[in-house]
Amino acid sequence: MRILIQRVKRASVTIENFLKSEIKTGLLVFVGIEDADDEKDSSWLASKLVKMRIFNDEKGVMNLPVTEVDGEIMIVSQFTLHAQTQKGNRPSYIKAARPEKAIPLYEHFCNEVEQLLRKPVKTGEFGADMQVELINDGPVTIWIDSKSSD
Repeated sequence: MRILIQRVKRASVTIENFLKSEIKTGLLVFVGIEDADDEKDSSWLASKLVKMRIFNDEKGVMNLPVTEVDGEIMIVSQFTLHAQTQKGNRPSYIKAARPEKAIPLYEHFCNEVEQLLRKPVKTGEFGADMQVELINDGPVTIWIDSKSSD
């Protein structure tokens, strides 16, 4: 399971010209799920995400987690995080989990984050054609793969 975290000043998801979700200061998190992933991967990443110290403290040092800046979190599914690009110029998504496996893990991840954050998370819509807008703060962009948790 992979997440791509972006520290944002604001972010939104629009689907078919309808505003689905928006946040102000916080984290926009893209989530990719592969066949080998399970709830252990989801729980590890949720904990890592909420505890990640990437907001500035009073000295301007990235030392605070999202919970200490009253930030919000938006989670968007993105199977392309598991693109295989070694051969040719057309990415392969063979490692990305099918919806019957990915949706429950995506929902589990969202629920875990919500419990750890102690407030609702905003989301996109799994499998939808989404337009994601964001103002990246910093910019700060961090990629984490649960397979590197060992």
